[in-house]
Amino acid sequence: MKLGLMWGYWGQLPPPDVIATTQEAERLGYDSVWTAEAWGSDAFTPLAWIAGHTSTIKLGTSVVQIAARTPTATAMAALTLDHISGGRMMLGLGVSGPQVVEGWYGRPADKPLARTREYVEIIRRVLRRDEPLDFQGEFYQHPYHGPGSTGLGKPLKSITHPLRRDLPIYLGAEGPKNVAMAAEIADGWLPLYYSPFHPEVYAESLAGAPPDFDIVAGVQVNIGDDLEAALAPVKMMLGFYIGGMGAKGQNYHTKLMSRFGFEKEAVQIQEAFFEGRRDEAIALVPDEFADAISLCGPPERIRDRLQAWEESPVSTLLVYSPGVEGLRTIAELVLS
Repeated sequence: MKLGLMWGYWGQLPPPDVIATTQEAERLGYDSVWTAEAWGSDAFTPLAWIAGHTSTIKLGTSVVQIAARTPTATAMAALTLDHISGGRMMLGLGVSGPQVVEGWYGRPADKPLARTREYVEIIRRVLRRDEPLDFQGEFYQHPYHGPGSTGLGKPLKSITHPLRRDLPIYLGAEGPKNVAMAAEIADGWLPLYYSPFHPEVYAESLAGAPPDFDIVAGVQVNIGDDLEAALAPVKMMLGFYIGGMGAKGQNYHTKLMSRFGFEKEAVQIQEAFFEGRRDEAIALVPDEFADAISLCGPPERIRDRLQAWEESPVSTLLVYSPGVEGLRTIAELVLS
């Protein structure tokens, strides 16, 4: 099993020691490093910064939000990064939720599957560079001939020849139909929550995936003798996402927790969060759920539970940066 380092998106300020930590991950044998975006820092700029200070580690976005850019703009950024990194780029895409799509990007959030399908197809055509781009979809039109058009647009082909016509595209997806579409049209999948102890949650959606389908699963690894303390950061993250990242009835994370068998708790967490009882929302996250999607506890316990991950379809464990010492310990556990 391979290891990936997740930097995610920035908080109030950029995370410290990005370059030094990533260089150490590269030295330790980590296969990839990933950046993200929400409604602050973008995903491409930090990845370009990292590309300039590394030489072998693969570079991924987990994820670029499709509402943020036209598909051709995303294709331009991806092929540019692929060139400057010597072919290390992996493009991870995701739709985000309607609160972000409509609130931050000012774009409609309807029909996310159909939008994603068109988006990926356009990027594929740009990268293949077989012919000038002529695509007339429901959501994206190249050239554009709709309201406000001058009528002067014409099909264009990328001036820059892509380094790789088959640059890999990943989809961040949670819903059953979204995951099934990822298995159909993408090279890999970026699940936010995955558990090798609950393979039934995604089994049907992944049934049509090709043998080389790449699954890069984010997992928090917290090493410590006190299991309850090690699970605390996982429960904090889950309380925020399940409780606050969405609206009632329209929260992908809440729905996913329900599919894991914790529907009652998911509703309680969301209600507590929306009522301002955030500490209570975190406390309501079942230890069993937090433990199922993470690797927490003493090194011996983590090593034992890694067996289930190694037997799962997951190709890469994507770990959130625990600092240099933590990266070394994880590498010893997973790669040894």
